Amino acid sequence: MTTAEPAAHGPHAYPRPEHRPTQAVVLAGGQGSRLRPYTDDRPKPMVEIPGTGTPIIGHQLTWLAEAGVTDAVVSCGHLAEVLQEWLESADLPLRVTTVVEKEPLGRGGGLKFAAAHLPYQDRPWYATNGDIWTRFSLQEMADFHAEREATATLALARPRIPWGAVETNEFGHITDFIEAPPSPYLINAGVYVFSPEFASLLPDTGDHERTTFPRLARAKRLAGFPIPQGAYWRAIDTAKDLTEAAKELATPAR
Repeated sequence: MTTAEPAAHGPHAYPRPEHRPTQAVVLAGGQGSRLRPYTDDRPKPMVEIPGTGTPIIGHQLTWLAEAGVTDAVVSCGHLAEVLQEWLESADLPLRVTTVVEKEPLGRGGGLKFAAAHLPYQDRPWYATNGDIWTRFSLQEMADFHAEREATATLALARPRIPWGAVETNEFGHITDFIEAPPSPYLINAGVYVFSPEFASLLPDTGDHERTTFPRLARAKRLAGFPIPQGAYWRAIDTAKDLTEAAKELATPAR
């Protein structure tokens, strides 16, 4: 376990609503095969976006701490010892516990296993995939979750299509070319707010996105929080994503 005392200012200095989590799970066990050779000697969340000086998980933990999180459980897998060693040596703004699955449990089982190590089983919690680079208000997402009395809330992103698009008129004439336009569809952004009872609904093994989420959706207990327009979001899946993220982060915000 790696520990660090929370800061005595910012979100920790004032009472917080009970529906805003102070604990989180970070799923950091993926193989990251599409990011090779970067992941040959480190797990995917340990990859650094060029120019930032900090691995992806370092930025995630800082973001969670800024939202008032004091305790995080990091679920490790591929090259777990590399991630654990970094967490032990890093100056972190919150307490971190690492867990390693002894055998593959699937996404849902892995999430349930990690959640069992959260310090407050009767309180809500955040979760995030370990390869997500984003910044938006987690407090607003927690408020959205509470207002809808949801059991689970997914952040929703509208990624850019990696190809140029063509617009045509009703006669079939091309009227415009659009470079990497936003997708017309929202996707699961890999960031979540869960109510305390959610962990008990997860499968011991298997994929919760094929079991738990559909059941909650049918019961109208699954909510979707659109990431606000202008907020940064990118999943780091390939070397191209690293390059694009570095360019985007180096460009001054308009």
